[in-house]
Amino acid sequence: MANLNFAKKELNLKIVYYGTGLCGKTTNLRVIFSAMGPDRRGQMMSLATELDQTLFFDFLPVDLGSVKGWKLRHHLYTVPGQIYYNVSRKLVLKNVDGLVFVVDSQEERVDENIESLNNLHDNLNSYGLSLKDIPMVIQYNKRDLPNIMPLSDLQLQINRDGYTYFESVAIRGIGVFDTLKSICQLTVLKQMKDLPQV
Repeated sequence: MANLNFAKKELNLKIVYYGTGLCGKTTNLRVIFSAMGPDRRGQMMSLATELDQTLFFDFLPVDLGSVKGWKLRHHLYTVPGQIYYNVSRKLVLKNVDGLVFVVDSQEERVDENIESLNNLHDNLNSYGLSLKDIPMVIQYNKRDLPNIMPLSDLQLQINRDGYTYFESVAIRGIGVFDTLKSICQLTVLKQMKDLPQV
């Protein structure tokens, strides 16, 4: 699914941040965007809906260098959090190379998190894909709040397949870059075997 730009010798990879409304997807992207110099990132674009927004921008990671002579460019997207924007969610997933599933750790949000994960499965299925086909990292966000679920309970509810996960407080930048680095590495590793040498 990765896009190869032969003229620029760039491997373009699409990473989508998926999860419920107000779980921290947009906050993740804003923190990443503000930490990168203008020479390493593109413009941040926002497609606003009535209650939510989809953000995206691309960047050139410095610490991953190049692979088989290809420069890497990652394109980061968020999906609208509300399920009733499912057409937009599905569209953003088209040609996805990697996923970050952002979980709101608050106890009262567990059912919404599970519904969002099921929705992710359904939307991938509509493209003939499953989570076995695409690298994914789970981010347990809002770990600074008083009413959070214990990590062991979240793991039982959300992460039965044993994906790499990180705890985070995205609004303070905690766990944001660990999550990003992990999904970038997993995504590049998956693409390496099919990448032609330049």
